[in-house]
Amino acid sequence: MNQNQEARRHGEGFITAVAFGGFLIILGLIFTLTPGLWQKVTDFFNSITTTSFPFGGPGSSISLVAPANPAAHKMLYTALLQFAVAFGILQAIILGLRIWAHSKTRRIAETLGNAVFWFGAAILVNVFLLTGTLSGWFEFWAALIVLVGISLIARAIVHFARR
Repeated sequence: MNQNQEARRHGEGFITAVAFGGFLIILGLIFTLTPGLWQKVTDFFNSITTTSFPFGGPGSSISLVAPANPAAHKMLYTALLQFAVAFGILQAIILGLRIWAHSKTRRIAETLGNAVFWFGAAILVNVFLLTGTLSGWFEFWAALIVLVGISLIARAIVHFARR
């Protein structure tokens, strides 16, 4: 292994440690600063039920899972919003470190895709989940699928730009 590869490997180890440590700090802060969060998570999962959702023509519907009362979980959605923003910021920092350390293109692309996803998820939580409606719940999941596609496209753009 030449000296450049050795330096890159050590840089990647440092970046991975920063990423994992940052994740643990964010998770700890969210649980510390949101009183009763664990109970709110438990209440949320206990409230999950099947709900009929209009689908297709008039009079037809599909059964999907959703919380019985989405508005009852706004504090949980707020904690999710805070986590998504903080994790997006962490991903932006990691992206800067990866560019500075001349990481491999796939790692830079992955980190950019992750940042796009988490910032996008924060927007979706704010727009759809915090409305506290059943339609907002279902719109959130549909928009999340679109967001995954946007994240993959962001990764592909990095790969394309580096060639």
